[in-house]
Amino acid sequence: MTFATLYCTQPLMPVFSEEFAVSPAVASLSLSVTTGTLSVSILFAAALSDSRGRKAVMVTSLLLSALLALLVAASPGFLSLLVLRALQGVVLAGLPSIAMTYVGEEFREDSLGSAMGLYVGGTAVGGMIGRISTGVLADAYSSQVALAAVGAVGLLGAAWFSIGLPASENFRPRPFAIGKLPRALLRHVKDPGLLCIFGVGFLLMGSFVALYNYVGYLLVGPPFDLSQTAVGSIFAVYVMGTASSPLMGRLSDGFGRRKVILLGVAIMLVSALLTLSVNLYVVIAGVALYTFGFFGAHSVASAWIGQRAAGERAQASSLYLLFYYAGSSLVGTIGGLFWDPYGWYGVVLMVSTLLVVSLLLMGLLSLAVPTQEDDGDRA
Repeated sequence: MTFATLYCTQPLMPVFSEEFAVSPAVASLSLSVTTGTLSVSILFAAALSDSRGRKAVMVTSLLLSALLALLVAASPGFLSLLVLRALQGVVLAGLPSIAMTYVGEEFREDSLGSAMGLYVGGTAVGGMIGRISTGVLADAYSSQVALAAVGAVGLLGAAWFSIGLPASENFRPRPFAIGKLPRALLRHVKDPGLLCIFGVGFLLMGSFVALYNYVGYLLVGPPFDLSQTAVGSIFAVYVMGTASSPLMGRLSDGFGRRKVILLGVAIMLVSALLTLSVNLYVVIAGVALYTFGFFGAHSVASAWIGQRAAGERAQASSLYLLFYYAGSSLVGTIGGLFWDPYGWYGVVLMVSTLLVVSLLLMGLLSLAVPTQEDDGDRA
């Protein structure tokens, strides 16, 4: 539900451009302001969970984000929509980093890669449902109905999560000490291995969101001229993420994390070039493979953070997600500056450049991380 709520506006960006008479870059702010406030708020949410408990903060996050989704649906204008979406980012921060920490604390070391893969696969399902449902409902009714549906289902999801999630067994509460946060974050940033992984997260998420932000504009225009329902249905390829995350997680347990991340980035780079085709089926195949590569690489990088961080894992996970969502916010909107003058070719050029830089960062990572750590559980 977190990721359905977070990404529900993405397929509606062409609708916002038409309804509110804004450019694609401005319409992308409906997602970028949410990921931007989320990226910063995550740092404080992790510190709060250290004292209040993982489950309590996550349940509160789901409940408040669902209520705000209902208010977003009632927004009278684009500016008020952006303000509410920014607030959503603040409250949504109470789940992603804490969920990663919860998985790291409650699952055995030898199954962490697979467990994190299943979690990331769940985020893919959420993102897929949010995008498809809002696209279909906006076409059949309106964008307001689509956004209200996300809020209503979110309330049900929050109730189910509260009842069904097991309480933490390995969590030990600590006093809320926000003053210690800068020192903890600085300690993680000084680790060159973690810094490289943070950078990879920024580049991969930025390139991923940029491609998805503007592929809708590509498909509703010539030569494809698809309806909003058809464009929303394209997001069904998100199911590739549910397959790649656990698969890549298992591969990383056996072959090493670096190799699997490199494989994921290489798949993204090749598939981005496929989307330049004028054949709709080739474009859809390219987006599907791109999704497969991204979720595989992201799930492995997420698990690596918990393994690499020496203490204060919640803050390390939060810092990774700060870079991750900052990439979504910044690059997702910057992509519009490439779209306006150069169209889809400009977006693909930007995305491909970011992926090449991430490959270079992985090369630096090989100098910063011992081989035994990269091998994961084989060591």
